[in-house]
Amino acid sequence: MTGELPGLDPVRLREYLEGTVPGLASGPLTGRVLAGGKSNLTYLVGDGEREFVVRRPPLGHVLATAHDMSREYRVTTALRDTAVPVPRTHVLCEDTDVLGSPFYVMEYVEGTPFRTLDEISPLGPERIRGVAENLVATLGVLHAVVPEEVGLGDFGRPAGFLERQVRRWRKQLDASRSREIPGIDALHARLAETLPEQSAPGIVHGDYRLDNALVDEQGRISAVLDWEMATLGDPLVDLGLMIVYRDRDTAVGGEGVAATAAEGFPSSPELVEMYAAATGRDVSRLNWYVAFGCFKLAVIAEGIYLRHTRGLTVGAGFDGIGEIVSPLVERAHATLKED
Repeated sequence: MTGELPGLDPVRLREYLEGTVPGLASGPLTGRVLAGGKSNLTYLVGDGEREFVVRRPPLGHVLATAHDMSREYRVTTALRDTAVPVPRTHVLCEDTDVLGSPFYVMEYVEGTPFRTLDEISPLGPERIRGVAENLVATLGVLHAVVPEEVGLGDFGRPAGFLERQVRRWRKQLDASRSREIPGIDALHARLAETLPEQSAPGIVHGDYRLDNALVDEQGRISAVLDWEMATLGDPLVDLGLMIVYRDRDTAVGGEGVAATAAEGFPSSPELVEMYAAATGRDVSRLNWYVAFGCFKLAVIAEGIYLRHTRGLTVGAGFDGIGEIVSPLVERAHATLKED
């Protein structure tokens, strides 16, 4: 397990771990980037006997609050004794002298993050449907967790959540502007003017989708990953964004056909029906949440596009990232017309 580790110094990391998590790293460390640049950087690191995962923010341009290591570490740690499958955490380091940014270390969980049609198709239609059903069921389990019972009662402010979210992502857009995006300002205005009545509050993942979960050999979700945008608020934003991803033709990052296009994967209405049946939540205004999901994803993609144009990304799949922004804005406008 070797390779270049941009943003991670194996020697400095080992020195730090020897003093904070004795026994985790007893020899020289090597590793590889599991995912990088588009979101937080994720590395699989080991000493030849043990393996673990390190997460840190991306290199270069970083939007305020978008890559909060302490937030991601806290929610993952809080959920470890619930029915929500998450990796067990080892340590959070906020000393930027170690790796140049805050980071945290967690266990390595076996499983596959299905992104493309080619990756998931060998499972066959029946097992693919089972994976989707498990994905929705896991989301329902997350949204049923009582924040106060796991020490997350102060993790966010549910009151006024949707209004703040629309405002927040407008600020993120302004921080990432480098070109004209037709219709995106009008979309923000429409979202702000048509806010639905909020659903009962719960823990929000913030970027819930198939490839942010690991699937084991039995087709079960072995771990939900990437909690960097987690908070307390209206859980229907998770469902809305999951539907946005479900209906995209291309995989996240534009690398191949999306896994959700596979035969056997339920349609969006089926997924919504499954969720409503599992949670009892009112999904009658879901179109607004889908439109908001489009807006949020468009802003995220624009931020990645900006980092890519400045040469501040790590990994493949960035060349077409800027091209998904306008179609997302158009879809959001069309969805709001149906709301």
